[in-house]
Parts: sequence; C-alpha cells; structure tokens
Amino acid sequence: MNTIDCKSTFTLLLTDYVKVNKNWNYKNVTSVFSRIIYIDEGEGKLICNHQEYVLEAGFIYFIPSFTTCSYVCEHYLSHYYICFLEEFQLGSLFASNRKVFKIHAAETDMASMMKIFKLNPGRGLNNSNNPKTYEIDKVLTTYYNLNNTIPLFAYMETCGLLLQLVSRFLQSPLFLKTEINHIDSKIANAIFFMQNHLGSSISVSDLAKTANYHPDHFSRLFLKNTGVRPLDYLKSKRIERSQFLLATTDMSFYEIAAELGFESQTYFSRVFKKLTGFTPGQYKKTIAGRLMI
Repeated sequence: MNTIDCKSTFTLLLTDYVKVNKNWNYKNVTSVFSRIIYIDEGEGKLICNHQEYVLEAGFIYFIPSFTTCSYVCEHYLSHYYICFLEEFQLGSLFASNRKVFKIHAAETDMASMMKIFKLNPGRGLNNSNNPKTYEIDKVLTTYYNLNNTIPLFAYMETCGLLLQLVSRFLQSPLFLKTEINHIDSKIANAIFFMQNHLGSSISVSDLAKTANYHPDHFSRLFLKNTGVRPLDYLKSKRIERSQFLLATTDMSFYEIAAELGFESQTYFSRVFKKLTGFTPGQYKKTIAGRLMI
C-alpha cells in the first residue's frame, strides 16, 4: 500500500498496568479491537492458530482485532497494555495479518507505552484481566467518548504515539504486504463513498458517477485496483461491519440486515455464510461469545 493510500486511524480505548497469576487462563478469546502488550516481569504465553508465543520481558506484542487467541499464565506476569480501535476507509492494515506479532522492545517503544499510560489516567478496568466480565457495547462507548474529555494536546500526542507503535510492527517480516501498491484516486473516492453509505441502496452506476466514469469502465478499473468487482467489495464491507455489530451490540439479525442495506434478513444470512463460513447465529454464538476486552 502506498503511504498516501493509508487511511487508517487509531483511537485509544484502554490502557493500564496489570499483574496477573495462574487465574489468567482464557481459551479462544476474540477481541473487537487491537491490543499492544509490553511485558516487564514474569512469563506467560499466547496461543494463536496452533502456534505458541512466549510472553516474556523485553518484548512487545501486537494482537490485531478479531484475532482469536488463548491466554495462559502458569505463575506470574505483569504488563502494560493498550487497547485501541482501527478506523479505516480503504480496509484494515491487518486484514491479511490476523496473527500475533512479537518484536524486541526498543527504549522508544517502552517510552511510548509509558507516555500513553501517563497521558490517559483512569483508562483501565477494575477487572481488566477477566475477559468475561464486561458489556462490550457499553465499554466501547464509554471509553471511546473519554477521548473527547482529555486536553487536545494529550489526544494528539496519544494518536501520534499509537501510530509510532503500530509502525514498528509494519516493519516486521511477518507483516504480509498483500494490499494493492496504489489505488487510483477516483477508485479510492468510490470506496470512501461505500464506507460512508453502507446502509444505502448502491448500484455500479452510482459508484461510477462518483468517479465520472462510464459504469463498464469503472468496473474494469475497480477490478484492476482491488482485485474484486465493485458490488462484491461492497458486500464484503457490509459483512465486516455486521461482524462488528454482532460482536458488540444486541441488535437483532433483522435490524443489522436493514441497517446495512440488505434487502432481507434471509439474503443477509446467505451472504454472511458465503463470506465467513458461519451463519450470523453461529458467528454470534461461537465468535462474539468469546470476546475479550
């Protein structure tokens, strides 16, 4: 992805310093937001995609949103953590990287973690080591809105530090650069239009008008830039949003289908199953039911 095409922003939700023990053992946990962890003492492990990652002092770890992991501590572990939302227009930076990243912690990494922690006091949870305790939607809303109450300088510095920390993991050889190297600016505008109108009835002609192209030419150019047809891309973005709503709200399947522009709940369920391998009900039960924050 060309730097000018990177439209992701990162918004802080939670940050805290916690000490955990052998009770910190949770299987198949999925989070709706991304997490960075810095270990200062003790040892534990993460298990993701049948691979074990030792949690040890001197390293920082990045777990992208919707990455399923098991958390294990046999004795003692203390760590700083940062939880944040990635908001994007051209697609998540980590859409092809749902795995654990582990890198050696530089002094600048530790300084950035500590600075974010100090700039945002009171952003932890009383039982933040227990992934089963919280009402996800309430927590997301409450802590997201705290960004409107801190001084502007603290908010801007926090955003900059988050970008700096995330950039460290983009340098990792594990990061798969599968995105298109450059997206035509008019195609990018059409994608922005989709993201902002997921609940509207949108045709290829509507999208072509945003780029001032003939629908046939627009479709060919969109396919060349993204690898998929325009309406297939739109469906995938709607399903991504529906996964978030299933995981974080109590909206019914009918309400989600209506909000995201599907003509019926039946059609929504059919598209959801095709793209995820689950029905909405199966997803909510087996994935959203294991959320960790």
